[in-house]
Amino acid sequence: MASPLPRSPWNRPPPRGGGRGPLWLWLAAGGVGLALLVFLLARAFPEIWAQEGTKIGVVSSLGFAVLIGSSLIVRWRARPGIMFRHAAVWGAIFVVLLLAFSFKDDARGLFDRVRAELLPHRGQAVGGTLLLRARDDGHFAVQALVDGVPIRFLVDTGASDVVLSPRDAERLGLDPSRLNYSRVYRTANGTVRGAPVVLGRVSAGPISLRDVRASVNRAPLSSSLLGMSFLRRLSGYSVDGDKLTLRR
Repeated sequence: MASPLPRSPWNRPPPRGGGRGPLWLWLAAGGVGLALLVFLLARAFPEIWAQEGTKIGVVSSLGFAVLIGSSLIVRWRARPGIMFRHAAVWGAIFVVLLLAFSFKDDARGLFDRVRAELLPHRGQAVGGTLLLRARDDGHFAVQALVDGVPIRFLVDTGASDVVLSPRDAERLGLDPSRLNYSRVYRTANGTVRGAPVVLGRVSAGPISLRDVRASVNRAPLSSSLLGMSFLRRLSGYSVDGDKLTLRR
């Protein structure tokens, strides 16, 4: 006579006695945990409960969490060890997300400082100021958006205007061959000619200026220059060692 087939573990009845406990006990524990969570949220974020729309959203979310949690308890109450492991994982994820949200401003500031060290031309925005560190050659460079196009400038207090190289002018949609080079500049390298133009908006970090006077250099330049037509419109700028501070 053939022996009966072994019972599938999926159809095996749960063990009697300990191991799962009554359902009401799990639901009660979940309710206590939810009440504690609501209490902690109300203490940590009192402004949430001052706005009716936000309050309704929070209550709805918590109700949805209760529904999901109850279904999980019903499914897993025969295996409390697995339930606690999953709860610990989700609790850890929640704590990590909460810490990331709480310290997002500090993390952003740290990221800006590291980026300023690795990419000096990007600078570090602090409130309404932009801090720039000198390059290895001692010059200050800054990347600005000119009418939405990123242009890298050398900061030059000796230049009366913002000066664009022919290459950067082409990137802005200007045709150097069609410009009128009527402006004469006297530099340490002799006399040069530039074509006057007006830049719609120049933005560097938290600083943004409209209608900035500039000129397109007739001769090639290794880099465009951020001159006094931009700098004099700031509330101030200063150099302290290898650091340049531009104030909005």
